[in-house]
Amino acid sequence: MRGYGRETLAVAQRILRELVRRGRSLLFWTLFPVTILLLNGYLLTESGNLSEAEAFERCVPASLVGAALFFSCLGGSVSTVVAEREQQTLKRLFISPLSGTSYFLGIFLAHTYIGLGQALLIYATASIMGATFEGSPPLKLLVILLSIASYVGVGFILGTQFARRTEDVNALVATFGVPLLILGGAFVPTQFFPDALLNLAEFNPVFHMIEALDGVSVADGTLAEVGLHLRFLAGFAIAVVAGGWLAYRRMVRVERRL
Repeated sequence: MRGYGRETLAVAQRILRELVRRGRSLLFWTLFPVTILLLNGYLLTESGNLSEAEAFERCVPASLVGAALFFSCLGGSVSTVVAEREQQTLKRLFISPLSGTSYFLGIFLAHTYIGLGQALLIYATASIMGATFEGSPPLKLLVILLSIASYVGVGFILGTQFARRTEDVNALVATFGVPLLILGGAFVPTQFFPDALLNLAEFNPVFHMIEALDGVSVADGTLAEVGLHLRFLAGFAIAVVAGGWLAYRRMVRVERRL
């Protein structure tokens, strides 16, 4: 187990160093969610009956789930898997002592670090704008980790099964992800949805991410009050992480034969 831990950490560190070396991706992943938060916050301040502090409190869940974690953890994991295939990293893995399990977990861990960093950035920016958050920090962390796991698991499935080249990534993420964001309330609040869309949203993990994070960050909800959303997210995260692992193993078998 100790060997797996060292290997997993080494893979995560390599991915994070590559991100820092490129620079531009790190800058964009920093600026984009903060820009979305500021735009949403000021728009809600002008159009609603909320103070600036209250507006930024309300915008944090959708900005974090719909802008930060979606593009870094889902889009980023798809990009990582596709890039590793194009760069023949998997071929080199077959002749190295590094295990496939450690490689999978390392990619997962790297995007967990990125997602947690973005969460800190979003909450810090909202706090600077006057927002206050009274909810339970462990519950917030649990929702964020389940959201990260869900996105990365889906990213592995999409990246291993549907994307073959880097050019495929944007179209793939847009096709599968943007409708989920819209239906989940990331762009348009769900209170404006007709009943038919609300019924569909109940099966959308993004909807449960936003509702759970809103409940524990803004409404100071308890575990019992957000329990339905957490149970859905936990089940979904387990299912897609398992699916991502199986898809990854299938991809490795295919690459080994090529």
